[in-house]
Amino acid sequence: MERLPGGTRRLAVQLRLAIDPSWIWAVLTDYDRLSQFIPNLQTSRLLWRRGAVVGLEQEGAQRFMGMQFKARVQLELTEHPEARQLTFTMLKGDFRRFDGVWTIGLDGESTTLLYELTVQGCVGMPIGLIEQRLQEDLAANLRAVQAEAQRRQATA
Repeated sequence: MERLPGGTRRLAVQLRLAIDPSWIWAVLTDYDRLSQFIPNLQTSRLLWRRGAVVGLEQEGAQRFMGMQFKARVQLELTEHPEARQLTFTMLKGDFRRFDGVWTIGLDGESTTLLYELTVQGCVGMPIGLIEQRLQEDLAANLRAVQAEAQRRQATA
């Protein structure tokens, strides 16, 4: 995690997987079903598609320090299938900034899954208090994508 000015944080998490990259791509681009296997993601809905660019609405919720915290974002994602990369930026939502990239790579016999996120909380959101939770959630999200890709590959 990198601390940037103005309560902005840049996070990156990477996993090494023994899964064909096409399965991970299929999971990441299954926009309407993401909330079925990603923890704390309550809804995920494809709003529109214009070629390789899609609009997506997501809402997440979790308990933190005894309180329920919810956040909603509308994202614009650009699919780069040849590079196995999904870039996204927030169009509107409950953050001042929320953008990043999913990258699927090959490293010898392994597939890598890298998630990079730059997030800036809304006014009054104590980003320092939720840093650890953000790190834990990002790792859990990658593990959930891994588990779903493994499940799909095993049943194919």
